[in-house]
Amino acid sequence: MRIVLDAMGSDACPVPDVEGAVHAAREFGDTIILVGDETRIKAELAKYPTTGLPIEVVHASQAVTMDDTPSKIVKGKPDSSIHVGLQLLEDSKADAFVTCGNTGAVLAVATTAKVRRIQGIHRPALSSIVPFGERHVVLIDIGANADCKPEYLVQFALMGSVYAEKALGTQKPSVALLSNGEEEGKGNELTKSTLPLLMASGLNFIGNIEPKEMLQGHADVIVSDGFVGNMVVKTLEATSSMAFAQIRNAAKQDIRGIIGGLLMKSVVGKIRKKFDPFEIGGAPLLGVNGVVIIGHGRSNAYAVKNAIRQARLAVAGDIVNTIRQGLARQPQTSDHATNH
Repeated sequence: MRIVLDAMGSDACPVPDVEGAVHAAREFGDTIILVGDETRIKAELAKYPTTGLPIEVVHASQAVTMDDTPSKIVKGKPDSSIHVGLQLLEDSKADAFVTCGNTGAVLAVATTAKVRRIQGIHRPALSSIVPFGERHVVLIDIGANADCKPEYLVQFALMGSVYAEKALGTQKPSVALLSNGEEEGKGNELTKSTLPLLMASGLNFIGNIEPKEMLQGHADVIVSDGFVGNMVVKTLEATSSMAFAQIRNAAKQDIRGIIGGLLMKSVVGKIRKKFDPFEIGGAPLLGVNGVVIIGHGRSNAYAVKNAIRQARLAVAGDIVNTIRQGLARQPQTSDHATNH
């Protein structure tokens, strides 16, 4: 495979980006194309033994910061590493694009300037891959679309189901609609209008799901609008951090806590690793004409390597074409938005 990595993406770029690319090239054997400030990238590459590794560098004169607005980036930074990287994907010179950069910028450039939407997709969606119980669950949408129509959520469900099956290896993934109750009459107007559409979608739809069942891993794909999904993901991340901080503090209170903490250290470490987003590395932007994986801005080299791994899985699973095929089998829905 040929995978583009935005070397100017992470908060500490290009240090973890380049190191992660080196590890990925060494472990996976795929060609990693580093896009960004050529001088800075090559200075970082010089720190590692890269002879024989399939690594290429493509220069981009502009970098996107977390403070840049999407509208400014689309037109005002045409030679950004995001533009250049996505152009390589659009021109079929790469199989996937990976970045730990500005999510809004990636969404804006990918949907309006470069690879654009899959024909028939109303709105691309951001996803998150979260461990619940023994499952890796796909949450979709987590922020790309704050205001949604029922037909959008049906397409989110399809795309999430395809990713769960083809990239994560989940057989016949179950799909649930996030709501405040399991009963069909529960929820707001959006969820109540979406429910019958999902029931008729042909997906393995199991109905509404409450947050407590979601946390127990009762479904493989959880569907919501981007506003609710974003709140869920941020709450989960904050709760996880707070819980581990409380455990740490409690273990320092007295001698019994210190001894207990030492005895439980390896167990707590395993649990913490399970919830560490760096283990997944990144999650897909689904609904665009190419594999696009977005990681955390604070990613380290390990997270960057794992984001590249997610890209490999998505390419191997032929995610984009499978979404197209699934879309063709869905009952037709209308939307005033046009596909560009």
